[in-house]
Amino acid sequence: MIRPGLTAAGDRVRLPVGEQLLAPLIDALAITYTEDPDAVGRLLAGHAVRVLALDFAECSLDMPEYERSMRAAEADGTREALFAELPDEVQKDPLLTPGDAVAFATRLNRLAARIRRTATPRARWTRLTARIRCTKNRTTRS
Repeated sequence: MIRPGLTAAGDRVRLPVGEQLLAPLIDALAITYTEDPDAVGRLLAGHAVRVLALDFAECSLDMPEYERSMRAAEADGTREALFAELPDEVQKDPLLTPGDAVAFATRLNRLAARIRRTATPRARWTRLTARIRCTKNRTTRS
């Protein structure tokens, strides 16, 4: 079960999913790559191209919305192709029993009640850094 906790700053709830969800995905991808490096390499390279095109579309001020949607769909398609190469047991979403779901929700509520009220300025800072990232991407790609 996922065990949530507060961040060190005490301003957010942390869900440590990396160990439980991401690590098995990376392991399965590495094993799949060793079995067929050419096919998986082509899938990874194709996905990288789609993700970079989507990033450029999201950061571009004059990009039409339909173009962003098309690039997002292309990135989703290549991501799905990569997921299809992974073993079935890694692709499944984690399932919680009713008791585990209630315990998880209760723990989240308790942690959320302890969050400091300084989260709003931090959220503004996060939006500002996202804008800066898009600006950097636009200037480096020209």
